[in-house]
Amino acid sequence: MNNRLCAMMAHLLLASLVHVRGFSRNTAHRMSRFSVHAAFTTQRYMTSEDVSTETTSTNIYENKNNLDDQVFSAISGDGSIKVTACTVRNIINDVMIMHTMTAVPSDALGRAVVCALLMSNGMQLEQTVQLTVNSDGPLRGLVAIASGKGEVRGYVGSPMLGDLTIEEAIGQGSLQVVKNHPDWPNPYNGITAIRHGDLDRDIGIYLAESEQRSCALAAATSINGILCTSCGGYLIEQLPGAETETLRKVEENLAKIVELDGGNKIPTNLLLGGTTPYQITEMVLEGLDMQPLQQIKPVFKCSCSEDRLVRALRLLPKEDVEDLVKKGEDVEARCEFCGTVYRMGPDKIRKRMNEATGDPAKDADFQDMIKQKESTSEDDK
Repeated sequence: MNNRLCAMMAHLLLASLVHVRGFSRNTAHRMSRFSVHAAFTTQRYMTSEDVSTETTSTNIYENKNNLDDQVFSAISGDGSIKVTACTVRNIINDVMIMHTMTAVPSDALGRAVVCALLMSNGMQLEQTVQLTVNSDGPLRGLVAIASGKGEVRGYVGSPMLGDLTIEEAIGQGSLQVVKNHPDWPNPYNGITAIRHGDLDRDIGIYLAESEQRSCALAAATSINGILCTSCGGYLIEQLPGAETETLRKVEENLAKIVELDGGNKIPTNLLLGGTTPYQITEMVLEGLDMQPLQQIKPVFKCSCSEDRLVRALRLLPKEDVEDLVKKGEDVEARCEFCGTVYRMGPDKIRKRMNEATGDPAKDADFQDMIKQKESTSEDDK
């Protein structure tokens, strides 16, 4: 029974996801080895409390030696090219400690977290994007979720693996992208086969083929023993109205970045050398009148709670729960994202089940129950 509860709890701990609108206009161009060709639709870029676009001072974007995690985005002066770059070394180090992860799983999860953050940038704050890898490799899959606020979380199936390449660890399988918003009746789902196993190329292929977006995507990490020394990437997106000369300039700038990095895991060496997301974006948009859009400090944030365990119990047949209570058994569930363990005894299970309201199968009812509980707690104060 406990295994069944844990499995359901793990499923419910997966957060809701995000919608990214594409861009309308067929294009065909080459942007380094990461380029993909496709079509697009316009998008209004949202901001959060961390957005800083009202000043021309570049001091607010400084991040010496990439000490802080940072997501920065900007657009070309003519509005035809958007660039988002990030560094998330601290987040990945925290996750490595949480799950006692070795180098290869950390590399895979780091790339997925970077891609999720880049894809969610500029969306509504409540929107989320979830990347799920289901594959036959020893990594046993992974999940990464990011929101428009810059909140991110993730986990891998096997956090401790030996000397393997990331391609060997992932193996063959599929990449699923789920996007959602609390107000949407249904999430958006997309899926593609894993063709390369290095994740950023596979996600780039998905964006081209399934979302019809023309972009250049790169994500990479550098792991030294039990320490992540760099983790980040960039996403270059072509918007409607891009002129041939603009695309040629971006291609030239991207070629310079590849040369400056000098490695096969771009932009690892640039990040290790202290090149910040702002500077990477500036390099891509050199000569194109870069206009900053937003800057966000990404954070690891898990949405697990005891309430989700109660929800999982309510979804079980009533007689199964009553049997647990009669036997005096404790229920235990562990969050796969942050590792928090939740335990509930028979008396507490009975109390929480009696207090619960609404349909546990409906997200809206669950959220209403949480709000009602929070409101009651505030009134008690």
